Amino acid sequence: MPAANCIPLFLIAENRLLREALTRLLAKKSDVDVVAALPFSSAALESLAVAAAQVLLLDSHAIGMTTSGAIAEVRAVMPDIKVVLFGMEEDQDKFLRAVRQGVAGYVLKDASAAELASAVRVVATGGAVCPPTLCRSLFEAVAKHSPNLPSFEAKQRLGLTRREQQLVLMIGRGLTNKEIAGALNLSEQTVKNHIHRMLRKMGAGGRLEVVQLCRSRGFLSDAWS
Repeated sequence: MPAANCIPLFLIAENRLLREALTRLLAKKSDVDVVAALPFSSAALESLAVAAAQVLLLDSHAIGMTTSGAIAEVRAVMPDIKVVLFGMEEDQDKFLRAVRQGVAGYVLKDASAAELASAVRVVATGGAVCPPTLCRSLFEAVAKHSPNLPSFEAKQRLGLTRREQQLVLMIGRGLTNKEIAGALNLSEQTVKNHIHRMLRKMGAGGRLEVVQLCRSRGFLSDAWS
């Protein structure tokens, strides 16, 4: 029986031996409870949606880091889960792409089991983990895009709910209502209702005007959408 203060962890890794080895190693940690260990698949996403996991430990080889599709799929089913990527390369572009996708932990491929467990603990308490060698690139990216970063104040002024913020970002990427509905596991009518409420709330005449208003007030930019 896991302790009350255990961190419920969902593990996704492509290699079965790696999954089993990590599960055994993490099971030895008194404050970590591995609730599931699966390869990346639609079945794994379905399990993730019903699991009471706080942290997702995600093997980069299970999903590939050439596109953001897998992270977006995870976010669609569990928008609040804290994601730790492991097995990563010391690559600035991949690191920044992971940060933009909302990843809270980025652990290199030569990390030990102890370092993985430490990363899980840090993100579970609201922190973030990245290699010291990549910190500078993160600071430089923030400094470069700071005039266009979505700010808490801008979101508050716009009055958008969390779901509406998700919709604006997806509309800004050019997704249709049907595509948004599929990504968020909603009906197309529900998406239309959300958008209709946004139009009324912001006094906008259409989807594109909502995006333009958000960009003008600092919530949305091409760099972060």
